[in-house]
Order: sequence, then structure tokens, then C-alpha cells
Amino acid sequence: MANTTKLISQHKTQLPLYVEKDEDGYYVVECPLFEGCYTQGKTLDEALKNIREVIELVIEEKDNKKLLRSYHPQEFSLHTIAV
Repeated sequence: MANTTKLISQHKTQLPLYVEKDEDGYYVVECPLFEGCYTQGKTLDEALKNIREVIELVIEEKDNKKLLRSYHPQEFSLHTIAV
């Protein structure tokens, strides 16, 4: 994990996260940049702590390290629309 933490802290990359409170009151957090990168928690703080751990695990994979190194968004925003 030391190399992963170094990779994250060196680049200070801001990753997009989706956060949703489900019907049971749990916070579900997803990082859409990485396939299958999601978790949950009883509180928002717990869910964010958990997603950080999941991200640290998924960026150990070679393809995800490469993706993280090449990820340089100029702007990121999330919009919603009622339908």
C-alpha cells in the first residue's frame, strides 16, 4: 500500500465520486473512474473512508495505475434532471 499512497499523494488527483443515500439510510459511494469501485457506510464519513480504501486497492492493478496517471480533468461537475 505504500506505493499506492505515494502515487495518490504525489499527484493530488481529485477523483469524482457519486454519493447517494439509499432507502435503508446507508450512504453508497462510487468512483466512476474505476470499474466496480464502490462501497457503503452508515455515515457519510464512514462511506468516504471506505471508498478511499477501495480506491487504494483498485489502483494496485496495472491498468488502473495507468488510468490514474493519465487522468487530468480540467473540470468535473454533476448535474441532475427531473424526469
